[in-house]
Amino acid sequence: MFPLSRNRRLRSSNAIRNLVQETLVTPKDFQAPLFVIEGKNKKEEIPSMPGYYRYSLDTLKTEVKELWAVGIQSVLLFVKVDNNLKDNKGTEALNADGLMQRAIKTVKETVPEMLIMTDVALDPFSIYGHDGIVENGIINNDASVEVLARMGLSHAEAGADFIAPSDMMDGRILIMRQLLEQENYTDVGIMSYSAKYASAFYGPFRDALDSAPVDANDIPKDKKTYQMNPANRLEAIKETLQDIEEGADIVMVKPGLCYLDIVRDIKNEVNIPVSVYQVSGEYAMIKAAAERGWLDHDAVVLEQLTAIKRAGADIISTYFAKYAAKLFNG
Repeated sequence: MFPLSRNRRLRSSNAIRNLVQETLVTPKDFQAPLFVIEGKNKKEEIPSMPGYYRYSLDTLKTEVKELWAVGIQSVLLFVKVDNNLKDNKGTEALNADGLMQRAIKTVKETVPEMLIMTDVALDPFSIYGHDGIVENGIINNDASVEVLARMGLSHAEAGADFIAPSDMMDGRILIMRQLLEQENYTDVGIMSYSAKYASAFYGPFRDALDSAPVDANDIPKDKKTYQMNPANRLEAIKETLQDIEEGADIVMVKPGLCYLDIVRDIKNEVNIPVSVYQVSGEYAMIKAAAERGWLDHDAVVLEQLTAIKRAGADIISTYFAKYAAKLFNG
């Protein structure tokens, strides 16, 4: 009771604030998403994501070394494939010499200790920009799961440590886990995008990979039939618990900042690591506002990352990973 208790005593200096700080963020919390393209000596800035790039395999080596040097120990790989390799069946996704498979090998050869997680979804390989196979104007869940499981297996064969299915098809974790076990990839983990919402914050990411749903007749214009309704909370817990039952080792909430209530709900319910993806739109908004002098870039970056961890994240997938790590390292 005041005046015997004065909360400001624990805020009176930087030293005491640091001593009693409840949430500590370090570079070990971060996972760096990386975009990979074909070609040589390419490092292409993404217009809607200032300061973020697509890498060819040779420049990917340099980036991975730099990430490791600042304390980033995990990467999440995505590939941008040529349009002439896209179809409605994800054929190129199963190519043992495809861009993703070569990217996995490149990272492992460059920094063997780097933990590699790989995106498993058909949208980068789809002529329609959807995460599954389109049939008669809908996404065929079961046919898609079959291809996605084989896609995940091909990543494991190339050397991935974890596969990260982002597609949100029903039942895919069980089928993937069973196939990995059957093929003796028992140590390859699964980080499931368990609570992935049909968010408006994904635009810059889709620019980066040219993976937005196409505007055509008889093709779903969005991903709302398989990604979650942003208005729903309890459904996220249901989805997550089902994925854990099916064999997920890590579960993810995506996007980040607008869904921190979901992060805390899930953290309170599960006993496995929870990952949070601070997505491209969240990155782009900070960049745009900072460029106009409307906010303090570095302070906002650190505040958002701290908020994500405070909410319950064990892993933070963020485009600020390398930049924030440098801030923490001084």
